[in-house]
Amino acid sequence: MDISELLKIAEAAVDEGRKVTDSRPPGELTAKGDRDMASEVDFAVERAVRAFLERETPDIGVLGEEEGGATGGTRWVLDPIDGTVNFVHGAPLWGISLGLIADGRAVAGVIDQPMLRTRYAAAEGHGATCNGVPIRGSDCTRLSDALVAVGDYAVGPNAEVQNAERLALTGLLHPRVQRIRMIGTAATALTWVAAGHFDAMVMFSNKPWDTMAGVAIAREAGVVVLDLDGTDHTPDSRGTFAVSAGIREPMLDLIGQAIG
Repeated sequence: MDISELLKIAEAAVDEGRKVTDSRPPGELTAKGDRDMASEVDFAVERAVRAFLERETPDIGVLGEEEGGATGGTRWVLDPIDGTVNFVHGAPLWGISLGLIADGRAVAGVIDQPMLRTRYAAAEGHGATCNGVPIRGSDCTRLSDALVAVGDYAVGPNAEVQNAERLALTGLLHPRVQRIRMIGTAATALTWVAAGHFDAMVMFSNKPWDTMAGVAIAREAGVVVLDLDGTDHTPDSRGTFAVSAGIREPMLDLIGQAIG
């Protein structure tokens, strides 16, 4: 099955998840850690999308944030609600994120943002779209013009140590870039870099269900996507850095200073 056919299946799978989010409130919350939770809808979307994919692509494994699954080989990676905290608070910045990993890289992705009425999709070699219209990343060339998104601060055990680098980067960015944004959803941040709304985004983490769909979309939109050390981004990367090519080097320099 070629990549364009797999993208059609991914879109249909996300449609199944969208039916769930359109039909019910978040419901009961399940604690996952310090100030971290999953809603009933997270589980329901994951089960609906997983069931569809297992029927349509039985030879491709599925890894979901809430119920696990395949951790190697060609696999779908699903975040049923990326931005659950936003979702349960009624904030519209959340989405269903489904990516495809093959040969150790993100090769396709669909991110649906129901409250924003937007769907981003891409497959390797076929470009990236928002609601069917082709998109491209920004052509920003000066840090002083850049709108930069950063990932959430860590919570839970060892958060103080983990946040030292995040706080250091924020301190380095704020006097140099136009503005910094933290929106609480990696998938949306990556799509907004892909669409040129943000000029860069930096996350000090790389959970595949959070990032793989967005990485595929950003790359197909002409955005550079790297690990924090400047090497190519992979599912095993330490972090996720998506950036307009024109500010790649100064942004990498600041990240390097932050991580020491």
